[in-house]
Amino acid sequence: MPITIAGFIAGTILISSFIKTADYSILCSLAKTRSIAVEEYSASPVQLQAIIHYATSSIVPQQNFKEISVTFDVLKKRSPCNFLVFGLGYDSLMWTNLNPNGNTIFLEEDPKWVQSVLKDAPILQAHAVKYRTELKEADDLLIHYRSEPSCYPSKAYLRGNEKCRLALTGFPDEFYDTEWDLIMIDAPRGYFPEAPGRMAAIFSAAVMARNRKGSGVTHVFLHDVNRRVEKVFAEEFLCRKYLVKSEGRLWHFEIPPASNTSSDDSAGFC
Repeated sequence: MPITIAGFIAGTILISSFIKTADYSILCSLAKTRSIAVEEYSASPVQLQAIIHYATSSIVPQQNFKEISVTFDVLKKRSPCNFLVFGLGYDSLMWTNLNPNGNTIFLEEDPKWVQSVLKDAPILQAHAVKYRTELKEADDLLIHYRSEPSCYPSKAYLRGNEKCRLALTGFPDEFYDTEWDLIMIDAPRGYFPEAPGRMAAIFSAAVMARNRKGSGVTHVFLHDVNRRVEKVFAEEFLCRKYLVKSEGRLWHFEIPPASNTSSDDSAGFC
């Protein structure tokens, strides 16, 4: 009997020890998991800066909430991704932070404006670029594209394509070397005759989307489609059949690579 009682006590102590060890292990595991979760979802210093910026600024982005939400819905699925934005503005800090750990690049026509914005938000990746077009040339550029072989869908390219006046040339290497998942066209200026207009940006976005090598489509977002030039060039190069959503002054296109479609230069890009 004494031996049995002693064995029972020893067994109870041993089991209790195992239970405590398991409890400690579970607690440590839960603490570690919680730590990882907190680290994963905690805002980065850049995101916190954006929150403070927009919370204390009376200047709002050019796009309204519903228009911004169209691009945000895609970013939620595709981020981190390569995101090209034509234009540097009051919404640039927002776009960068909506693509965390991604590559978001801004192209701006005004060098002084680039310096001004980067002074307050040096974390933005922005390039000053020059355009070869003027808004008043829009109709002539459409005629030119239809008669210039280097502009044809099957032959169009961008870097060094001086013959095609709609091709964006002389841009930073990153512009040509990166395969862009999302392209936002909200610049350059297009509201007076001598402004660069968005003709070349729209054409070049279509060329990059068609030349995509990776899987999936290229998402192209065009703002200010209430203006004639934006609308005409969108229908010529981005194509109504690829238009998937319209909200306010924003059109959202999903353009597949040309390898997934039949190529017919006589039919143009669409």
